[in-house]
Amino acid sequence: MSKAMLFDSTLCIGCRACESACAEKWGLPYNDRIGAEERISAHKLTAIKTHGERFSRRLCMHCAEPTCVSVCPVGAFRKTADGPVVYDAEKCIGCRYCLLACPFSVPSYEWSSRQPRVRKCDFCEERQEAGRPTACSEACPTQATISGERTALLAEAKRRMAEKPAAYYPRIYGLKEAGGTSVFFLSAVPFEQLDLNTQLPDEPLPGLTWRALSQVPNIASAGAVLLGGVYWITHRREEVRKHEGGGKERLS
Repeated sequence: MSKAMLFDSTLCIGCRACESACAEKWGLPYNDRIGAEERISAHKLTAIKTHGERFSRRLCMHCAEPTCVSVCPVGAFRKTADGPVVYDAEKCIGCRYCLLACPFSVPSYEWSSRQPRVRKCDFCEERQEAGRPTACSEACPTQATISGERTALLAEAKRRMAEKPAAYYPRIYGLKEAGGTSVFFLSAVPFEQLDLNTQLPDEPLPGLTWRALSQVPNIASAGAVLLGGVYWITHRREEVRKHEGGGKERLS
């Protein structure tokens, strides 16, 4: 059965226990200064973001059909049968296509390392294989974050919305976005108010790309790929710089 996660913004109290648990699981530093960084990075694989009195989470969405997997030329990214999208640093050649391709701006790069890797949440693959919850959901004191089987979590999301319809915006984010993800969000307000990308198509992005290319001659395909790549890189460069802090990280 496919694994998934449910984040309920209406229950999140901003304690950041999920951040601390994630850092401990990965052996990453965590202190008050890092806790105050409300963005994901190579040293912070999940982040709580404040929106007035509400909170949201950032982490890898573990797409059903991941764009990072489709653009990686060496197979460093892989979608497992259980749902997690995992990364093999031994295969990575540092092209960073994944950073540009991800519609959720998730993968981060160790710019300051002499042997840099891409870093992102792996959905606690080993823990879930052993039947344990993700580290972040185990640490959450309010059940704002829970993990488990995809069908069960979708049922739980619908149950919460049905029991308190006035408390929720009537939609589950992640159910259809970019073909669907393994991370679902519930919110009291429209998701754009939590800085979630609500302009994504319902269709998987890799499928859109390949179907478009199959309709043109081979010679034109090469030009289309080149021009499309230039446009994509130009369009996403500022966003990547924003999330990567200009390519320079300073840890205390």
